[in-house]
Amino acid sequence: MGINWRPSASMAVLQARAQLLDGCRKFFAERDVLEVVTPALSSSATTEPNIDSLQVKSRLKPEQNQYLHTSPEFAMKRLLAAGSGAIYQICSVFRDSDFGPQHRAEFSMLEWYRPEWTYRQLMEEVRDLIFLLAKPGKIEQTRQISYRQLFQSHLDLDPFTVDAFECRNCCAQNQVSIPENMGDRLDPWLDLLLSALIVPQLPANNLTFIYDFPASQAALARTREQGEVTVAERFELYWANVELANGFQELADAKEQARRFANENRLRDSDDQPRMPVDELFLMALEAGFPDCSGVALGLDRLLMKLTETSDIAQVMTFDYCRK
Repeated sequence: MGINWRPSASMAVLQARAQLLDGCRKFFAERDVLEVVTPALSSSATTEPNIDSLQVKSRLKPEQNQYLHTSPEFAMKRLLAAGSGAIYQICSVFRDSDFGPQHRAEFSMLEWYRPEWTYRQLMEEVRDLIFLLAKPGKIEQTRQISYRQLFQSHLDLDPFTVDAFECRNCCAQNQVSIPENMGDRLDPWLDLLLSALIVPQLPANNLTFIYDFPASQAALARTREQGEVTVAERFELYWANVELANGFQELADAKEQARRFANENRLRDSDDQPRMPVDELFLMALEAGFPDCSGVALGLDRLLMKLTETSDIAQVMTFDYCRK
């Protein structure tokens, strides 16, 4: 059997995608949020250990690696520092990641930023957008719960005080398969418990916002002291057990951001991953003055899966490059 040249999505789903994109653009136009376009190709890449950038070779710069963006975040933040005001972008992004029912190396992302907004305000706008796009009655309710409350209510564990040994025991008690080389770093264990034991229990017809993560998972989010712990002012959104969005109260401190990039590259070293070149232009933009701001990235393919009640991401992509 040869390669199937036909679209992997049905015409009905392609029409639903067009309606989704039109609905997003109307939503932001009514709220005076500017649509922007930024480059997909860069000489810098993400340093996050759990995200790998796709590398591109160029005849123009054969001595320098080029990378396809994993998110338009850095370039959009340069626009914010230049005084753009509220902005959004719809684009393809690329990640050298796992292949599966919710994962492809290329996928569609909606990303937007709100100067002078808190991440809690942005959570409400994300909810408003999804309620606008979904059919009436498709979502029963919305829940907001802190990361700490989530672990305590589902697993009776405090993610801010637990250690890797306790996480391993919890996995064993619940028959969770443990990947090799997990090590003693806490965050991979927390991620495993979240994905294996908590997310599958999230209500089927609900939007669940999880907020205030451990500071070690801050990425590009601001942190704050909360009692005896430090929390990262960020959120993730799940529709049932499908993660749709990741939002931050954006870090504006260039020195702290540079420190985090360096630490992430050290973590990549320890995991035998290649170091990634840091986006110095982004750091210069932060140094020049970055507005108090919140931002969010939302996976449009996964949202379309939920809107069309589709179980495999290939069925909402026009052409699935992995299909043969």
